[in-house]
Amino acid sequence: MSPDSPDSPDSPDSPDSPDGPGEWRLTHDLDAFLDRAGDFLASRPALHTVPLTVVDSLRRRGPHVYGDEDPVFGVLGGDAPAGTGGGVRAVFFRTPPHGIYLTSLTAQEADALAGTLAAAGHRFPGVSADRDTAAAFARAWQRRTGSGSRVTVRQRLYRLAELTPPEPAPAGRARVADAADRDLLVRWYEEFSAQVGGHPVQDGGAWADSRVSYGGITFWETPDGVPVAMAGVTPEVAGQIRVAPVYTPAELRGRGYAGAATAEVSRAALASGAAEVLLFTDLSNPTSNGLYQRIGYRPVADFAAHEFA
Repeated sequence: MSPDSPDSPDSPDSPDSPDGPGEWRLTHDLDAFLDRAGDFLASRPALHTVPLTVVDSLRRRGPHVYGDEDPVFGVLGGDAPAGTGGGVRAVFFRTPPHGIYLTSLTAQEADALAGTLAAAGHRFPGVSADRDTAAAFARAWQRRTGSGSRVTVRQRLYRLAELTPPEPAPAGRARVADAADRDLLVRWYEEFSAQVGGHPVQDGGAWADSRVSYGGITFWETPDGVPVAMAGVTPEVAGQIRVAPVYTPAELRGRGYAGAATAEVSRAALASGAAEVLLFTDLSNPTSNGLYQRIGYRPVADFAAHEFA
């Protein structure tokens, strides 16, 4: 019997799973996960921006936004009654076919999680987390499974302090994308995904439709109305909004379009009442890191993704 079978006593969905105090509780049930871990995620909205926005997307758009298989969630601790948030020390999620995402863990906790998942037969292509947690889990996963790894992405999380729009701004104006822009949004989303070295994490059309539904993409347009860059934002969750993605076609870069679009969506996020406005940058790109700091973003923490062999 597969460990993931609903009839298995060790199934993530089994309410009688032998999870003693301080052990990982696994489930496919998003509501059960949020009931136990929602307060923990909201307690550190900047550091938890990715799980907050992913689970919000799953809640709003259904469990198969990112793939055909059901997501898996895990909670470490949380032995107080569900809904109180008491005692939760860490969480993870996985939206197949993508890798596992972890909140901060000690090396011992990372090793325990790797052991739990390996023993249950779970396999996945990689891990993403803050830099130290990702490295600790990758080492533990190699010990448990023999699978080596390599770092594929190094990112820095920034928080907006005082917004300083770039001066002078490029000629043109900002405009929120609408349904008429769908084809362009799909193309730019796919180009952006290729640029950052991966495949789109969801269908481009579904992504565009979702972003248009809440005004989640802003273009910078030339004076004659031609879009030349885009900056997006995630919906507000737990007081935080994350700027993503920011994209300018290669032939249009170096003219200030991305900075202008980013400043505009940052201004709009602040005006909407967001307590935290955040963004990630690729540490291998000094141009974007310098740009966002000039706009007013300040470093919070470094993150990494490891791909397993």
